[in-house]
Amino acid sequence: MSDSSFITIASFSFPHEAHIAQASLEAEGIPAFIADEHTINMQWLFSNALGGVRVRVPREFAEKAREILAQDYSQLLDEEFGKDDIHCQKCGSANVEPYTEGKKPAFLVFLLLGFPLFFYRHGVKCKDCGAFSKT
Repeated sequence: MSDSSFITIASFSFPHEAHIAQASLEAEGIPAFIADEHTINMQWLFSNALGGVRVRVPREFAEKAREILAQDYSQLLDEEFGKDDIHCQKCGSANVEPYTEGKKPAFLVFLLLGFPLFFYRHGVKCKDCGAFSKT
């Protein structure tokens, strides 16, 4: 098959996300492969410039593949394991989202020094008051 018979159906910032999508498609019998995975692994700052790690499928499977990747099983997961009741520690709001603090400074350090220093903090950020807290 020539490369023109393949179409990109999804792109991701990280290779592990693309592998999850590829596994979902292959479980349904759709052949899929990942493009630019190794480039992004070696130089993660190229992810946005290259369009991310791309999942490609043969053109004739594109519609079905998009349908499979659009399925959302989060409700089933919540029913099975229960939803964690996470609240903002500052204002008590339940309107929080996962957040990684320190990405911008790490990028600036990379530009200035030529190598990244990873000083991230993972936690949640309140969408109401903007407070960050570690979980």
